[in-house]
Amino acid sequence: VQLQASGGGLAHIGGSLRLSCAASGRTGFGYFRLGWFRQAPGKEREFVSALRWSDDTQSYADSVKGRFTIARDNAKNTVYLQMNSLKPEDTAIYYCAAGSVRHAWDRREYDYWGQGTQVTVSS
Repeated sequence: VQLQASGGGLAHIGGSLRLSCAASGRTGFGYFRLGWFRQAPGKEREFVSALRWSDDTQSYADSVKGRFTIARDNAKNTVYLQMNSLKPEDTAIYYCAAGSVRHAWDRREYDYWGQGTQVTVSS
């Protein structure tokens, strides 16, 4: 599985950005999920959101619930992360990841990682 992330950039507080992660190769196997993680300077990589391929079940970190939405375009084999009401604490490098994952929040279960895309939120 190859993952190509895009869509990061600079946003104002309260603004929006949409990240994309295009997946190629074998997908949909086992407990296949595509997820987003983020890593701020000096902090560990943390779970943001994930989508289970089989039934589109969505998972979110508490810190982004109600503000971020994950969705899939089947035709493009692409997952999007719509980020609204952005806060300075959302500033991080965002990574998409994929694999046969039982626990959406556990980065150790993801076998495939895309390159990161920088998201910066400022006033």
